[in-house]
Amino acid sequence: MLGKGKTVMTAHRIFASSASALALLVCSQAAYAQDSAAAPADEIVVTGIRGSQIASIEAKREGDVIADVLSAEDIGKFPDKNVAEALQRIPGIVVNREFGEGERVSLRGTSPNLTKTLLNGHSVATADWFVLDQVASTRSFNYLQLPSEIVGQLEVYKTPQADVEEGGVGGTINVHTRNPLDMEPFTVSASVQGVYSDLSDKLDPQISGLVSWKNDSDTFGVLIGGVYQKRRMRRDGIEVFGYRDFDIGGGQIAAVPTLIGSALFTQERERYGGNIGLQFRPSDDIEINVTGLYTRFNADNYNQNYIAWGEQALAGGGTITNAVVKDGLVTGGTISSPNGGTTGRGVVFDAIDRKAVTKTRSIDFDLTYQPADLWNIHFKAGWTKADGDTSNENFFETAAPGAFSYDISGKVPQVSFITPDATSPADMLIDFARIQSVTNDDEEKYAYFDVERELDMGPVKAIKIGFKYTDHDRAANRLATNGGVLTPGLVCGGAPCTAADFWSGGTTPGDFMDNFALPGTLTDYWTVSRSKLRDIYGAQAAAITEQFVVPGNVYSINEKAYGGYAMAKVGGEGWRGNFGVRVVTTDQKSEGNVIGGPTPEFQSPFGGYTPISVKRSYTDILPSANLAVDVTDKVVVRFGAGRTITRPDFSSLSPGVDLNGTLLTGSGGDPNLKPYRANQYDLSVEWYPDSETIVAAALFYKDIQSYIVNTTTTEILPGVFVPGTEPAGCVAAGGSNPNLFNCAYQINRPSNGPGGRNQGFELQVSRPIWNGFGVIANYTYSDAKANNGDPIPGNSKHTANLTGYYENDLVSARLSYTYRSKFFINIDRAAPLNQAALESLDASVSVNVFENVALTFDAVNLTNEKIRQYSGTPDRFRSIFDNGRQFYFGARFTY
Repeated sequence: MLGKGKTVMTAHRIFASSASALALLVCSQAAYAQDSAAAPADEIVVTGIRGSQIASIEAKREGDVIADVLSAEDIGKFPDKNVAEALQRIPGIVVNREFGEGERVSLRGTSPNLTKTLLNGHSVATADWFVLDQVASTRSFNYLQLPSEIVGQLEVYKTPQADVEEGGVGGTINVHTRNPLDMEPFTVSASVQGVYSDLSDKLDPQISGLVSWKNDSDTFGVLIGGVYQKRRMRRDGIEVFGYRDFDIGGGQIAAVPTLIGSALFTQERERYGGNIGLQFRPSDDIEINVTGLYTRFNADNYNQNYIAWGEQALAGGGTITNAVVKDGLVTGGTISSPNGGTTGRGVVFDAIDRKAVTKTRSIDFDLTYQPADLWNIHFKAGWTKADGDTSNENFFETAAPGAFSYDISGKVPQVSFITPDATSPADMLIDFARIQSVTNDDEEKYAYFDVERELDMGPVKAIKIGFKYTDHDRAANRLATNGGVLTPGLVCGGAPCTAADFWSGGTTPGDFMDNFALPGTLTDYWTVSRSKLRDIYGAQAAAITEQFVVPGNVYSINEKAYGGYAMAKVGGEGWRGNFGVRVVTTDQKSEGNVIGGPTPEFQSPFGGYTPISVKRSYTDILPSANLAVDVTDKVVVRFGAGRTITRPDFSSLSPGVDLNGTLLTGSGGDPNLKPYRANQYDLSVEWYPDSETIVAAALFYKDIQSYIVNTTTTEILPGVFVPGTEPAGCVAAGGSNPNLFNCAYQINRPSNGPGGRNQGFELQVSRPIWNGFGVIANYTYSDAKANNGDPIPGNSKHTANLTGYYENDLVSARLSYTYRSKFFINIDRAAPLNQAALESLDASVSVNVFENVALTFDAVNLTNEKIRQYSGTPDRFRSIFDNGRQFYFGARFTY
């Protein structure tokens, strides 16, 4: 039974009517769902970890394509609280825990936006919780929206197939929710846990449950699942926002850190949702599935950062003394504001309070009809929508002249302030204030129609054709107050506010950065009361809190895709496969705003702008072929070849530009950007010495003909500043707005590069060893490069997973180690952003105290690994983040 994790060790073939990759799920679930009482006497029933491994191995062995499968029992046994965390155990997949929890996945060395995610065979809308991701929206799916409790099985397709949705140059992940007719007549399961986050020192609840029922005739079933999870987290970090060349004396030019900040980030994560499945099977000829999904992720967050602002001090006429220079980088020295620290800004403190949420809804109608033994007709239609909103962001900034010494030559920057006193707001002046909201909406309507006809024409076993239509909308909107108006107008008790009005009365937590700080690292500074910040901003007059459109962050993209495919299924004694072609036409409409120009149509405190709309259409022809050969009864060799595409990120298609006035950097889009297009070739050799063991090796090569890369250019664009505080490189624009300046911005824009390639290999083994002990291991080597030598975002050359497990009738335990080598993230603030190697050790223990009750314990990041980032070379430090450990303990019930 699926709910009890039992699997029958039988060999079953894929039905001819569903021999596509989707049939992997049907076969493995059918085996996995059988209860021991229903199994024939001569069959061996295996439960738990081994049972789930058998189901996954058998599904992989029987498939036509190169793919991997993860069953529900696998997910339940791993210490994984969302689908991304579970997926990282599959060969070739890595995640990044930037905020302590996996959100996006990368497949075979490609960036997350090149991985296509499907829910029950169709695209699912996605949106983001973090304000920067809401503005720079990508196509990468945010797996925080999918708790692992509502998932039945995961399939990872590594080779293309004509009847599988296009969009995944890296690969395609199909997430399946459970079906009631695949389960026992009445199944109830529930899990209750507490999660302790050691860095925040908070204990929070985690609850999930599932109820499934079907009638005696096995013709109608209902399944309802739900989940509620809460976690209060904290992240300690140090950030360097970039580097800028300065004359440090005697005509010597060297790079100086622009800003060095000690950041305290806290967040209240609350995730709840559920899924429902209605399944009708009135006869052997017809089956109807209606599924619905709703998830909500509340993600309110608060960030405080006390920052040494060397760039501003030096650009305003300050000095640097005792400079230590190595390879053109000033690794240490003392920076002072001009005139002995009485004018100019050498320190800045930010407090940012955000109310954030994401929501995903999906409803799907699926009909399968077999009017005759040789025909299979399939129709699917549905709707999915996601919202990612920062409904309110209260941004508060103070600054002051200052003098500080710093040293970035070690693993962690050290900053000591001479003036002002970092533990007191007394010398800090309110420098900037803003209230803004950012919304990000994603919606798709879709319909698919497939017809399959079985044949007896020698090697040709079936012909399958299908048609698709999707209508996808992505929109982003940003409203903000004019900082130059709000700042001098803040009123507290009838008088102008001071920094002390916002003070919490204390400083950072006593253990702030204890896990990585060096002597001299700034770990103690005054903090802003979050409740005071909200109350003061909320009490301001409407004229001060009025929000305006930020034109560079307002855009909408509509994509209508029309397509179809034809595919032949072939096979014979000891071999099987398919070949076909998929054709899809994309009609794209991009709307946004062009900033500036001699005669802008609309005016805004953020500069004049003119709306623009750009339309285009393009067609892709995507052939594919897959072949599996049973060399012996234990060895399978597979080959796959095909052409794939991934459309550009939505923000990359925007005509507008997003500006950072503090750093004079920005990012823009190009509505005529071409998609990623790749020809790929795959070879796999798999050895199955028995039903519980796999040893496999796979080679892959992707010739990506249109890698999208970022390029940086200097553009003169408007910026709004209080006169006297404008950055170097800005000049007054003139006109009626004295706060408007024309500034030289460094703008990143995507462009179609010269192409590149991604090549590598995978190794995997899964094997029981002895007396309940076993091992699951995999390693992937991926070498991705653009033809012009540029690095490829998201490419770790080396990734590895190693899981050791022990299981008997009483105890089930796993210890899982994950590693990914260093990788290039992207261009950030006009400079490369890289991440150092990352590893994690997770654990899971389950004790069966009764037949239907198990006590559980899970641990995430046992070794308390940190995220380290740098700019191009390791000596140019960018950040270190500590998310701490997480411990889960509770009980699981099944009936």
